[in-house]
This record gives sequence, C-alpha cells and structure tokens, in this order.
Amino acid sequence: MAIRRDWVLEYDVDDILRSQSADPAAIRARRPKLIELSQHALDEGRTLIDSVVLIKRIPVEKSRHNRITLAGGHHLSGPLITEHLGGADEIVVLLCTIGDRLGKRSVAECERNLSYGFALDAVGSAAVQSLNAAACNVIEQEAISAGLQTSLPLSPGMEGWGVDPGQRELFELIEADKVGVALSETLEMRPLKSLSAVIGVGTNIATKGAICDYCGLRDTCRQRIA
Repeated sequence: MAIRRDWVLEYDVDDILRSQSADPAAIRARRPKLIELSQHALDEGRTLIDSVVLIKRIPVEKSRHNRITLAGGHHLSGPLITEHLGGADEIVVLLCTIGDRLGKRSVAECERNLSYGFALDAVGSAAVQSLNAAACNVIEQEAISAGLQTSLPLSPGMEGWGVDPGQRELFELIEADKVGVALSETLEMRPLKSLSAVIGVGTNIATKGAICDYCGLRDTCRQRIA
C-alpha cells in the first residue's frame, strides 16, 4: 500500500460552475458577479485542500459468475466488475480525499452566505474529481511503461456495481483510516469530498466505453465526457 500527497491539481472557475450544474458560458454572459464569487471561492478553497491518495495493488486469482476473487480471499462482485476487470492480472484500489478543512469552511459559510458556501462546496467537488483523474492517470502511465493495459476506473454506484456491495467490498481491501477516511453505516464516506475507485491492470483488459456510459446521470450531466 502506498500513500501519496504530492499532487498538482488542475481545475478552474468553469469546473466550479459545472460542479453546480451550471453552464459556464451562460453564466459568464448573464451573471458576471457569480464568476467573481466563484473565483473568490476557488482562491480560498485551494488553501484548504489536503490532497492525499491511498493506492493498493492486489493480484486477481480468478473471475467467474459476476465475481472476481482476489489474493487474500476478498472479492469484488457485480456485472460491471467482471465485464471490465475479468481479464485483469491485478487490480489497483484508489481512495482519494481532499480532507475536511474545506468542507467545514463551506458548512460554516452557508450559515452566513449561502451562495458563497455552495461555491466553496463546488470547489471541493472539482478538486476531488481532479485528484481522482490525476491518480488514475498515474496508474495508466505506469501500466503503459510496463507494456500493460488498464481498464476504466470503476467506482461504487456506477450501473452494474451498486454502492452496496461495492463500497463495502472496497473498504474491506484497504486501511482507509490511514488517509483519514471512514465509511458510515449508510456507506457514505467521510470526509464527503472523497472518491473510491478500482482499476484493472493486465494484458487482456476490456477497454470499451467511457466512464459516463455507466452513470445514471449521463443524459443530464454537464460534466459528461464526450
């Protein structure tokens, strides 16, 4: 298991707006003051982010009947899992979080200035998405250097892999407390701005589709990957 904190995150005001389901072009044309507020939130929010990623590699032993069995006796289950990870030699579990300082600041600000509090929350959403993308890119580039392939990054809650059992299964594989993350009884991660994912690595990986193809919000989300 590895823990990395040396991340450079890339996100901007447009990402903050998209995280609030807003169209950046329309907002720039009609509500310039909201752009100023979002920029202010972005500038402050960046000072409150503690980016950390837990990375754990686990060999795959076998795949059958909507389940892959991992070294150590653990497993991941669901049709999405075997579709994309069934040919993997190993999986890489990622747990990304930006800590709880920004979240606490957002909650406190919502009591005084709701719009600014929401903007700070959106900064957190954009930041953790950027962190997850950066971590996935590291795994992909390492695999390419070794002459291997990677699957799509899969997260609990995608179609074909529910939050239950997906989140329970992933958290059984890692020591989430090492990066300050806990899973509640309702399978909600704390801090809220945290993301979990698994990537398959090997020579016979299914590489079809895009992440957004397996999301229930794919028809309405402004952040959809084309």
